Amino acid sequence: MRSGAKVAVVGGVFAVVATGVGYGGWNLWNGLTGGDDGGGVSTQSAPKKTGPPDAEEIEKTAADFLAAWASGDGAAAAQLTDNAAAAEPLITGYGTTAHVTKAVIEAGEAMGAKVPFTVKATVEYEGVSKPLAYSSSLTVVRGLTTGRALVDWQPSVVHPELTEGTSLVTSRASAPPIKAVDKDGVELTEEKFPSLKGVLAELRQKYGSKAGGVAGVELAITSADKAVPDRTLLTLTKGEEGTLETYLDAGVQAAAEKAVKQYDKASVVAVEPSTGRIRAVANNPAAGFNTAFGGAQAPGSTMKIVTAAMMLDKGLVAGAGSKVECPATVTWEREFHNLKDFDLGTTTFRRAFARSCNTSFIKPVKPLGTGAGTALGETAKKYFGIGEVWETGVKTWDGSVPASSGAETAASYIGQGKIQMNALTMASIAATVKGGAFRQPVIVPQSLDDRTLAPTRRLPDGMAATLRQLMAAAATGEGTGARAMASVSGSKGAKTGSAEVDGQGDSNAWFTAYAGDLAAAAVVDSGGHGGDSGGDVVARVLDAR
Repeated sequence: MRSGAKVAVVGGVFAVVATGVGYGGWNLWNGLTGGDDGGGVSTQSAPKKTGPPDAEEIEKTAADFLAAWASGDGAAAAQLTDNAAAAEPLITGYGTTAHVTKAVIEAGEAMGAKVPFTVKATVEYEGVSKPLAYSSSLTVVRGLTTGRALVDWQPSVVHPELTEGTSLVTSRASAPPIKAVDKDGVELTEEKFPSLKGVLAELRQKYGSKAGGVAGVELAITSADKAVPDRTLLTLTKGEEGTLETYLDAGVQAAAEKAVKQYDKASVVAVEPSTGRIRAVANNPAAGFNTAFGGAQAPGSTMKIVTAAMMLDKGLVAGAGSKVECPATVTWEREFHNLKDFDLGTTTFRRAFARSCNTSFIKPVKPLGTGAGTALGETAKKYFGIGEVWETGVKTWDGSVPASSGAETAASYIGQGKIQMNALTMASIAATVKGGAFRQPVIVPQSLDDRTLAPTRRLPDGMAATLRQLMAAAATGEGTGARAMASVSGSKGAKTGSAEVDGQGDSNAWFTAYAGDLAAAAVVDSGGHGGDSGGDVVARVLDAR
C-alpha cells in the first residue's frame, strides 16, 4: 500500500480522498470488482488465479475495500471479503449503529499480505460528538472458489477489539456507570487494578441499575450473548455514577496485582475464611479471560487436602498421627511415583502430607474398591461445596471432581486425571479448612439481588482439626511449603502442588494457604514446583493482610 493512502467520511456523506492510491475522487467505483467465495459476481474473464496474492493485488484489494467501507456501501465492501454474509452487518453498522459520521482511514505500508491502517473518526449521537482513533489491519488472501484476491474477513478489521458475535453500538448505555469501592470505601478502578477490568464491567452490567446511577451515552462493544457485559470504547456523555460496595480489599488486591506480574501467566484469589468474602483476584496477563475465576486446570497435589478429608471421612486414617506407608512407587493399573522416587517407608499421615507423598494418598484408597471412583467427588461436594453452583456476584467456574475408573481414579487422588480447579476453588478449599466450614465465596452482598448461595457446611470437628494440623506441617519444618511461608506470620497452613500438562515442558505450579483470617491460592503456568513460584505469589498476598 502506498504511503499516505486515505479514505474519508465527510459530514455524514461518504466520499473518497485518494492520495497516491490510484483512484480519483467520485470515479472510485469505476472498474471496481469483488466477490466472496459464496456469491460474488465476477465481470472478469481472466483465468482463475492460484497461489498467494502478489503485491499489486494486495495493494488494490486493500484500497478497494477501505474505499468501499468509507463510502458507506457495506454490501460492496463485504463482497471484497471472503465472508460477505458475516462482514456486511459490521461494516454497514459502522455508520448506522456505531454512528460514525466522520472518519479518515489511512493505510500504512503492506507487510507481506498484511496491511495496517489507522482510523481517525468522529462518533455523533443525540447532538453530542467525540473523536475516536485506533489502529487495525487487514490481510489479503486468495479466494478458494473465485481465485480473486480478497480481504480475509475478521471482525477485528473494523475494530481490533471486535470478535465473532460482537458489534459496535452507540446508544444510551445498557447500565449506569458505577463507582465500585472496597470493603473500606476505597475506590476500585481498572487503571489502578488492571485485573479488575472485566470484573468491574460485569458488576456494572449486573448491578449498575441498583447502585443509583444514571446511564450516559457510549460507544460500546456489545455481544450477542447477553451474559457478556458491554465493553465501553468511548464515553460521549458520562451519566451519573452509582456507588457499588464490594467485598474486595484494595490493599490485598494491590499485593495480588503485583505478585502475579512476576510471571508470564499467573492467577491468584484471596478469600476470607470466616465469611467467604473474596478479598482479591488477579491475573497476568490482566486483560482477556479471567483464569482465576474461570480457569479449569488439574490442581496437582493441592487436591490432597480433599483426599485427606475423604480418607478421614471413610476411616482409612484416624488422624494426623496415623501410620501410613510412603513407598517410592505404587501400582494402580499403572505405576505412580513420588517426586524423584523418594521413600519415607512407614511414617505418619502428617509427614506424608507435609512431604506430599503421592503414594500415601493412593495406596490406602484401594480398599474402597469400585467406590473409590466416586468417593472423592462426594467428599468435595459434601464438605467443600465443589459441585454446587456458586452465585458469587460475577461469573465463575466452580470446579469439577467427576467419577473415574482405573488408573484415572488413582490419578484423581493426587489432583490429576479429570480433576479441574482454579485459583478461586482452591482458595475456597483452604478457607474451608481454616474456618472449619464451607462458606460460598461472594464478591458483593447477597442483598443486592437475593441470589441463592450454596449452603454452608461445617466440617466435623475432628476432621477440621486434623486438616489444620496437616496444612500446618506443610507450611513449616520440612514441609514442601515451608520456604514460601517463612515470611508469613501467625497461625498458618499450606499445600503445594505441581500439575503435569500434556505437551508442556514444566508443570503448572499450584499453592494454597491461609494465615489469620485470609486464605489464598495461586497457579503459575509452567511454574514448576508449587512451593516456588506459586508459593511466592500466595505469600505476598497473605503478607498484605
